[in-house]
This record gives sequence, structure tokens and C-alpha cells, in this order.
Amino acid sequence: MPVYEYSALNKSGKSSAGIIDADSAFAARQKLRSSGMFPVEVKESASASAPKADLSTSVSVSNLFKRVKPGEVSVMTRQLSILLAAGVPLVGALDALLSQIINPLFKKILAQIKESVNEGNSLAFSLSRHSSLFSNIYVNMVRAGEVSGSLDIVLGRLAEYGEHQEALKSRFKAALAYPVFMSLIGSLVLFFLITFVVPNITQVFNDMHHTLPLPTIVLISISSFLKSFWWLVIAAGIGMVIGARRFIKTSKGTHIWDTIKLRVPIVGAINQKIALARFARTLGTLLESGVQLLSALDIVKNIVNNTLIAKDIEEAAEEIEAGKSLAFPLGQSAWFPPIAIQMISVGEQSGELEGMLQKIADTYEGEIDSQIMAMTSMLEPLMILVMGLVVGFIVVSILLPIFEMNQMIR
Repeated sequence: MPVYEYSALNKSGKSSAGIIDADSAFAARQKLRSSGMFPVEVKESASASAPKADLSTSVSVSNLFKRVKPGEVSVMTRQLSILLAAGVPLVGALDALLSQIINPLFKKILAQIKESVNEGNSLAFSLSRHSSLFSNIYVNMVRAGEVSGSLDIVLGRLAEYGEHQEALKSRFKAALAYPVFMSLIGSLVLFFLITFVVPNITQVFNDMHHTLPLPTIVLISISSFLKSFWWLVIAAGIGMVIGARRFIKTSKGTHIWDTIKLRVPIVGAINQKIALARFARTLGTLLESGVQLLSALDIVKNIVNNTLIAKDIEEAAEEIEAGKSLAFPLGQSAWFPPIAIQMISVGEQSGELEGMLQKIADTYEGEIDSQIMAMTSMLEPLMILVMGLVVGFIVVSILLPIFEMNQMIR
């Protein structure tokens, strides 16, 4: 059913705007009048011509600035959970949320979801038509909630899961923001010094036609090259980034990149713990929501963001299908530490696997926070040291010819 955008006046004469689903513009006007509104303008939404399209991935100039943020989805999920827990029917709850959402793109998507549910489709099916906004985890948990009759509880867990993941990302970004910013500023300052300031100073040495020390020759050569071919350096950098990104998208490149992410010192341990925390948190949440273990593992392997760990999870699923426990095949992996395997084994034996997985996630997320803080605290003095060495090299390269000139004068 098409979706229409409208502007109307209420009984008190105040203007309001929103969207409404109806078979035609005339039906939309009739629907507004029956609700006590006096329509001023009713026009078909841009999404109406393709109701099955995934609006969250549609490419247009207007949508470039109207993206739906994960935080908005979490808020909507939390509110929908509260409404359903209060006994409000699903269609009525979606209708109530429509009036509160500000993001126009999100409002259109939710209107299509509501109309799909109103036509008799399940909420999980309606959400799956917008796969870029609602992940496979989200859809499967909603499907499990609908089957078990505990949709409000599942939505509450989904909201907590989304909020937890966003908080973890925010802490990670906040911890790296200052070092990245300082690195960028430092690089720009050094580039300016070498390209524009140093040539004016070293020009005096060139005019003297005197043999210069090796550091000064190196500095002049670097300065001349950057001044003449700075555009080539930038183009080469952009080309390397684009080439690396394309290579990483290939199967071989992905395998090499994922191996590097886990093997590199310090950062590799953090990446491993991030993947394990995501595995434990997601698997625990799916199992708590009623998703079967094999189906949950099939979902989880796609969100750990590492092909090596995903392959181990896939092999573990095959072993479980053959009748083995979860802990045994994961214990054969090089990426699952013994402490995590022991906790999973205890959870299986006690029947509290879901809670144990959540504890594993809490443990690793705490370690991730502390290691990131330690890493960023090390980065700051390291950047100062590097900057100091570069500036020291520039100063020494300039002072050496001056000292030699002073000795010649004496």
C-alpha cells in the first residue's frame, strides 16, 4: 500500500504534518478527515513507487543526509518493547512510534513495516525487507520472540544489546580520537616545515657553494622533492589506500588482513578480545531469546568480523551437529583462550550457558577498555618522541653547516 506525506489542520486550527498509508490520495484524505484532521496537502511519498525497496540503502541526494543511526533503532526498539509490555497491539504500537520519530527516512521505513504487519505479515518478515537497517541478528531474535510469544522481552534484550554495542564503539572511538587528531596535526605541521620553511633557510647554504654535511643534503633533498611533487605523494597515498581496500575485499586479501589483525603485537590481542566479546555477547543474547544453538552460531560467525574466527565457529557448529558440546570444538581453536572454554564448559554442564556467555563478554569488554586506555596512554609519549626526533633532525641539519661556517671564519 502506498505511503503519503500530508500537511493538515486539527480541530483547533493548528497545523501538523506526517505520513499516512492508504490505497490512494483520495483515501488518504478521507482517512485524515475521519480522524478529525482537515487535509491541506497530500502527496505520494517517494518510496511509494517501490514499496518493496530497502529505503535504508536507497541512493539519492536527499538520503545522503538522512541516514538512520543505530542509536535511533535502539530507542525505537526500547519504546516498542515498553508499549507491547503494556498490552498495546503491535500495529497500534507501531502507529504510536510513527508520531514520535523525527527522522523522515526512518519514519517512512517504519510506515512500510507497519503496513506490512497490518497486511498480515509477521514483524520479522517486515523487518527483513530492510536488511541494511535491521541486521540478521535483529530479525532472527524478533522471529524467535514472535514464535515464543515473548516479543516484548526479546525487544528489550535487543535494545540492551544495541545500546551495549554502541557504548563499546563510542568508548573505542573516544579513546583513539585524541591520538589520531594529534597525529594528523603533527603530520601537517611537519609537512609545512619541510616544504615551505626549510627551503627558505637552506637556500643560503646553496648560494655559498660549500660542501654540506650529509644530514643537510638529505633534508634539502626531501624538502625539494616534497615541494615539487607533493601532489604525487598525496596521489600515491590515496592510491595505496584504495588499492589496499580493494585487495582486502578479495578472499585472499581478507584472509591476510584478518591474520594481521590478530597477529600484530598489542593491537592483535585487543582485536581478538573484541571478536570474542562480540561472539559471547551475541550468542548469549540469541540463546536467551529462544534461538536454537546451531542457528545462533550461523548468525554469530558473520558478525565476529574475522574470517579465521568465523571458520572456527563454523567447524564448531559441524561438530555440535555431530553430537559434541560447544566447548570441545572451540577448545581446538587457537583463538579461544582456555579460560573462555572453561567458562563455556561450566555453563553447558550447569545449564546456564547464556548467563556464562554474558559473563565472558563482560570480562573481555572490561579488559578491552583497560588495554585501550593503556595503549592510548603509550601513544601520546610515542608521538611526542617521534615528533621530537623529526624536529631534532631538522634543527641539526640546519645547524651543522652554520657551525662549519663559524669554524672557517675563525
